[in-house]
Amino acid sequence: MAGVSMKDIKLRIKSMESTKQITKAMEMVATSKLRRAQERVANSRPYFEILFDTLNTIANNTEDFSSPFLEKREQKKACYVVIGGDRGLAGGYNSNVFELALREMDGRQCCVVPIGKKCLEFFQSRGFEILTDAYALASDVHVGDCFSMAKMLSKGFLEREFDTVSVVYTNFVSMLSQSPAVLELLPLAYHPRPGDTDSGCLTLYEPDSISVFDAIIPEYLGGLVYGALCESVTSEQGARRTAMDAATKNAEELISGLSLKYNRARQGAITQEITEIVAGAEK
Repeated sequence: MAGVSMKDIKLRIKSMESTKQITKAMEMVATSKLRRAQERVANSRPYFEILFDTLNTIANNTEDFSSPFLEKREQKKACYVVIGGDRGLAGGYNSNVFELALREMDGRQCCVVPIGKKCLEFFQSRGFEILTDAYALASDVHVGDCFSMAKMLSKGFLEREFDTVSVVYTNFVSMLSQSPAVLELLPLAYHPRPGDTDSGCLTLYEPDSISVFDAIIPEYLGGLVYGALCESVTSEQGARRTAMDAATKNAEELISGLSLKYNRARQGAITQEITEIVAGAEK
């Protein structure tokens, strides 16, 4: 029995060592991708900050300013862009953002634009209306896709296919903390402030400032979606790195415990053999 037990323990140790190698490799890959994702977030911000400043400048320096993108109407139907991952093994990354999305959608008629394989599978299995499945792989979604999506959402909002547009994503707080969040895209939240008015503004817009404002909106929304996607990808890699680091440490603890059991079983087997030899010699 001792020999069989030792064999089982040894096989389990080898299995855990293989698991440890895999989780360690996945942790290193996630760390590398995390750095690139953080750089992408930082590099994308200046462009969209300029767009936001332009929108504010137009709104603050145009008399009787109005835009269909600012219209708040009765919320008969909502559209949600939900950003998830393509794979698991990332702790609670996917489940947390899906739970938040379900809470936001509770009791409302809505449609979903899922980004990520896990996200598409989740909402399809629950019978939600999928506006498009063109973004089923989050790893294949680039900045151009975000602009195309924003134009589609803007068109649907103007044609009253839905009355609000929101994005549900995961905000990257730190390496160890990622929090799901909801950002309302349309109607655009704009509150003019008298102190922002610049009477000396000499910028001329063709054909007119309101037309330029409405033309910039899809680009701005595409930037927000892209920013949310970058935050989510960064959060996913951070969550996966943390999960794989924890899995590696757990594997090391199991290997240590199994090694102790193996040594005890081996010591017990040797003691039993010595006892049998001594007993045989006395006879």
